[in-house]
Amino acid sequence: MSSLRISDFDFHLPTELIAQQPPETRGASRMLVMDRQTGTLSDQLFANSPSLLQPGDLLILNDSRVIPARLYARRTTIRDREAPTGRIEVMLTEPQGENRWRALVKPGRKVAVGEILAFPASDGSVALEAEVLERGEFGDRLLQFAPTTDFFAALDRIGHMPLPPYIHRDDADTDRERYQTVFSHERGSVAAPTAGLHFTPQILEAIQSRGVEIARITLHVGLGTFAPLRVERVDEVHLHRERYTLSAETASAINKAHTESRRIVAVGTTTVRTLEHCALTANGAPLQSHSGSTEIFISPGFEFRLVGALLTNFHLPQSSLLMLVSAFAGREHVLAAYNHAVASQYRFFSYGDCMFLH
Repeated sequence: MSSLRISDFDFHLPTELIAQQPPETRGASRMLVMDRQTGTLSDQLFANSPSLLQPGDLLILNDSRVIPARLYARRTTIRDREAPTGRIEVMLTEPQGENRWRALVKPGRKVAVGEILAFPASDGSVALEAEVLERGEFGDRLLQFAPTTDFFAALDRIGHMPLPPYIHRDDADTDRERYQTVFSHERGSVAAPTAGLHFTPQILEAIQSRGVEIARITLHVGLGTFAPLRVERVDEVHLHRERYTLSAETASAINKAHTESRRIVAVGTTTVRTLEHCALTANGAPLQSHSGSTEIFISPGFEFRLVGALLTNFHLPQSSLLMLVSAFAGREHVLAAYNHAVASQYRFFSYGDCMFLH
């Protein structure tokens, strides 16, 4: 791994292939199927995904729910005459305790420690207020929100869905439903676990009808999933921590499937990272229910302990997620598959098409 560079995971992607909208109908995406041993590719539809699963498979979903984490504030304690007076964009990134959040503030250069930000509602009233406690790099701030009856209800009222930076439009009302999986439950993500966006209740029912077991983990996706890697070598990569929960029911299902040599199918890279982190920390012992955080970085050379098949979307060039997929199926195979996807006009990234690697 030490000889690999970030640039070894580059590919040419025409901008017109970056999906700006979800497909008209959920579940109508295309799906590129890869045999990871041979690199053989097959162009299919996601609607056919139940047929690729086998009776006895354990399919694991990430049930994290995206919060409307993009907020707009006005400054109430401007101390610098040169400071901007327009609205301030605040993207919540990670909770740090009661009413306390890390956030990215833009434009953040002049927003100082001690300032009070007011978040107005549509009627002009102040829905939330926050004091800036700490200042970090690249617009990072620690915010302490004033106590409120229901913080998440206020977010639902004034917040916007945190669409990724490569979607060049404002969020719409429809994104509140489409940038959310149908099985989302636990609030906390600031980016969707996008491989799960393809599923409909009908497809999940068809999967269960084939004798496939379904279980859930929770990993709250942070903005680090889109952060550029500011290093040159793969062995220098360090990821942001993300919070996860492994329930007793899911731990038991994984242990049983692993013991019985049944295939564990991960839906999304977030699920892979959670499962493989838990397997590493268990060090061969049966998994136990717990909550924690992980910064596991998976790249070529990684030994997978649990995951036997993977459903995932197409990822950014030179990204940690592309490196994870390359670790699972081989860099040459994956880059060849991406070149095929580009040539075949697949739609890329969060609202795009998907791959099934087995």
